[in-house]
Amino acid sequence: MPVTIKHVAAEAGVSASTVSRVLTGDCRISEPTRQRVLQVMEQLGYHPNAIARSLVNQKSNTIGLVLSRAPRTAMAIPFFAELIGGITEQAYADKHHVLLVSSISREEECSQVLNLFRNKRVEGVIHAASRMDDTLISALAQEGFPFVVIGRVPGSDVPSVNNDNIAAADMAVTHLLDQGYTRIACVGGSPDLVVTMDRLQGYKNALTRRGIEIRKEWVICSESTTLAGAAASEKLLGQADRPDAIFAMDDTLAVGVWKGTRKFGINCPEELGIIGFNDDLISSIMEPALSTVRIPIFEMGRQAAKMLIRGIQNEFTGKNRIVPAELVIRQSSMRKGYYS
Repeated sequence: MPVTIKHVAAEAGVSASTVSRVLTGDCRISEPTRQRVLQVMEQLGYHPNAIARSLVNQKSNTIGLVLSRAPRTAMAIPFFAELIGGITEQAYADKHHVLLVSSISREEECSQVLNLFRNKRVEGVIHAASRMDDTLISALAQEGFPFVVIGRVPGSDVPSVNNDNIAAADMAVTHLLDQGYTRIACVGGSPDLVVTMDRLQGYKNALTRRGIEIRKEWVICSESTTLAGAAASEKLLGQADRPDAIFAMDDTLAVGVWKGTRKFGINCPEELGIIGFNDDLISSIMEPALSTVRIPIFEMGRQAAKMLIRGIQNEFTGKNRIVPAELVIRQSSMRKGYYS
């Protein structure tokens, strides 16, 4: 007969619900009770799943992935699908599980992650999108919990995997300038995110270097969705004095920008050049095909997981990694009639 929670509860002198709470890491269970239940589980051979085994061994073999966005928003962005793929592949190779953490507020996110550590549910976390003022990173560093950040953390030298977003955005906007576009607008995601501010800085650097004025009304940052891109595009193109090109900070936004041009009957790239970022699958099958910046998102995820797990195992592999970015030129930005 298989051993059940009821058998463990009877032997440990507690209720079945108490055993369940021990298995889920409920902090309301006293340490003596917890240890007694775990000892009985070991004696009776009751290890129903990986969580139970990890509680006995004090090792979860699980890493967390913090998405820093509401679940619906995060799952709609191709970047995260690719990133999760790289992280889970490397974690699986290192015999680790991945637990997704997605919340709608900073406070909830920080509380969730810290509780996962304190209840031994995760051994480390990957933070997928750092904010300008990131309380989670500060809390993790203060507590001494292992973590790796995807992106840059201003004023800090925490473990990270990143591409140079400033240089990459500069490269994209410089390409538009080289095609003869001079009235270039910028559409971005949340201004709360470091990646948004870095790509905005790259946009500004490229224009400033050519002596072109940066027009505040041509910079719109809200969220990384197709709807937001379309709304920004319609706002920009509805002006009497409108831009002749738009740099979108990711391809999801660029698709929205492209949809916005349909409303005004504007031809791309003849009347409006568009360039995106990330090289999502849709960028190569759009009509016209979307120029973009390609970054190795899957590899970033793989390297972040490897760095975190090696750090947990006290095998130092270096603190910061910068992955290369590549300009991918297609039809949407080639005013001069050439594309590859």
